[in-house]
Amino acid sequence: MPTVLLRHMEPKQSGVIVKVTATGELGRRIRDMGLVAGTPIQVEGRAPLRDPVAIRVRQFTLTLRNNEADYILVDVEATS
Repeated sequence: MPTVLLRHMEPKQSGVIVKVTATGELGRRIRDMGLVAGTPIQVEGRAPLRDPVAIRVRQFTLTLRNNEADYILVDVEATS
């Protein structure tokens, strides 16, 4: 499984969060949303200018700006 930043994932790609590198208030806010290591996610879509990105996490949809997604490393599942 390749590891990429959440920002670089395409719509309908799935993966598992490996690490959140943000610190301080931003890191706490990201983790409070449930985005922690071991969490499965799927990219639902992107806005026309590719920012923000909508992701599916634990039965709900979140949107993150690309500058927030830059702190989230994901092991991307192979597509068949």
